[in-house]
Amino acid sequence: MNTAPLPTHSPDALPAAARRAVLAGAALLHAGAFWALLQLDPVRRAVGEVLPITVDWIAPPAPATLPPPPPPPKRTPVVQPKPVIVSEPVALPAEPAFVAPPPPPQPVEPAPVIAEPVVAAPAPPPPPPPSPPAPRTIAISAVQYLSPPVLIYPPASRRLQEQGQVQVRVLVDARGLPQQMSVIRSSGHARLDEAALATVRATRFKPYTENGTPLPFWVVMPLVFELE
Repeated sequence: MNTAPLPTHSPDALPAAARRAVLAGAALLHAGAFWALLQLDPVRRAVGEVLPITVDWIAPPAPATLPPPPPPPKRTPVVQPKPVIVSEPVALPAEPAFVAPPPPPQPVEPAPVIAEPVVAAPAPPPPPPPSPPAPRTIAISAVQYLSPPVLIYPPASRRLQEQGQVQVRVLVDARGLPQQMSVIRSSGHARLDEAALATVRATRFKPYTENGTPLPFWVVMPLVFELE
């Protein structure tokens, strides 16, 4: 005879909430029964003689806690720059052009010092002797001669009847020799003037002295040319 199969109940057919309720109820029943047994003295003594069995309920692992997020960075308050007052552009001085410094001077060796020989200063020359006094002019009457004057009449003047007086100024030195002479008054005839100068050149005078010292002198000699 055919019988219909009995329906089977699988625990997996229960919902999850029901399974959890069944398991909890079973656990409570076991705990209540264990507690009731512990209320009996024989059982309590027996349990005390036996090593205690510690039952720890294993709690489900706690969910991993994430570290708190870092605090947000502090924002530094932005300071608004003060408005810049723009003035008129000021011309900046131009930078000077770079000029390379001159090279350092080369060391100059000092020249050897040569001692110059010391030359004695020459002795000053002796002072010149005092100049003699200027020649004096003396009168013709004070003149003395070593060789008196001799007039030589020019023949041409004699033929032409030329005559006259010539005055000659002459400088006589300390030896009595004529040095300088000149006609200070002419006869009017050149030949007679030249003959008078030639006569003075040939004359020798006696030296003129003062206090025994011969001195030069000036004298004016009148020379007269006359026809007989």
